[in-house]
Amino acid sequence: MTTIRDVAKKAGVSISVVSKAFNNYADVNEKTKQRIFDIAKELNYSPNIVAKNLSSKKQMTIGLISSGVLNQNEKDNNAFDIFKGVYTNVEENEYELSIFLIDSMKQKQKSYVQFCRERNIGGAILQGIRTDDPYFKELMNTNIPCVLFDIIPEKNNELIGSVSIDNVGATKQIAEHLLERHHRDIVVMAGIKETHVNSERLKGVQQAFHEYGLEVDPNKVLYADFSEEKAYQLAKAYLKTNSPSAFLCFSDLMGFGVMKAAKEAGLRIPEDMSVTGFDDVVLSGYIQPQLTTIRQDFTKMGKVAAQLLQSLMENKTCEKHVDVAYELIERESVGTLNKTSN
Repeated sequence: MTTIRDVAKKAGVSISVVSKAFNNYADVNEKTKQRIFDIAKELNYSPNIVAKNLSSKKQMTIGLISSGVLNQNEKDNNAFDIFKGVYTNVEENEYELSIFLIDSMKQKQKSYVQFCRERNIGGAILQGIRTDDPYFKELMNTNIPCVLFDIIPEKNNELIGSVSIDNVGATKQIAEHLLERHHRDIVVMAGIKETHVNSERLKGVQQAFHEYGLEVDPNKVLYADFSEEKAYQLAKAYLKTNSPSAFLCFSDLMGFGVMKAAKEAGLRIPEDMSVTGFDDVVLSGYIQPQLTTIRQDFTKMGKVAAQLLQSLMENKTCEKHVDVAYELIERESVGTLNKTSN
């Protein structure tokens, strides 16, 4: 059986250079890589998952690095819809998809760069990644093209793209939906403080409040990490000593937690307290009362992310950021107050 040593000997290079070529290290030039790949093919040496790329300079494997599956609530189909969109586009364009699922609260299992190098991945899509994650920062400093969900890169980089909705505009719209109905004592149930998407949504609330001559009270911003259970516990504790007219939640799951706490406190929704969500997961249209929320088309976002990544991998001229349309879905969980209320 042919070994990596045989390939190195015939190519006139060291074993480490052959290994680096297969793992797409930048310090091996393209001419040397191609010669190694040609010899490997001639000798029938195929190191597992990189075999399909041996005879071509074009890398045909895309990586999806996601934290939204392992720690996902069973009511939340967002990560799966993103995966479905990515997979559909990748298959249509005859690429391969390699998936790395992580825990968003830990994210210290394996370097994302290592994952990409080991599988000869030509580009990666990152979903649910924290911006304070050192592995994320490491990947941003490589020559691997990447597309990010709900993260706008801090620096202009031709290899980095992003896909999201206008989170500022969407949250501003749903905050205005409450303010137009005379709500003023509004509690914000926010997500993970360190995430870009959370910061953007908080900006949207602040902008809406500012236009009404109001300021967001920091004491009325509760961080529930996009968790239904944590939102329930925070809302339950808050409602023991406070009577807000509305909770504005940065996810539907947190909205469900707030609604549970409100009902246990004997409050009617929306007669006594209004609740809004964000995402429009399937259950939001079936619970009682149905939840007012922002609808995101996660399947479309997955498709757009995969297409953008392929353009970056193929050095095509393209917009580096794509905003996908969103929609305010008005349902039964928001009531209108009298102007003298609150």
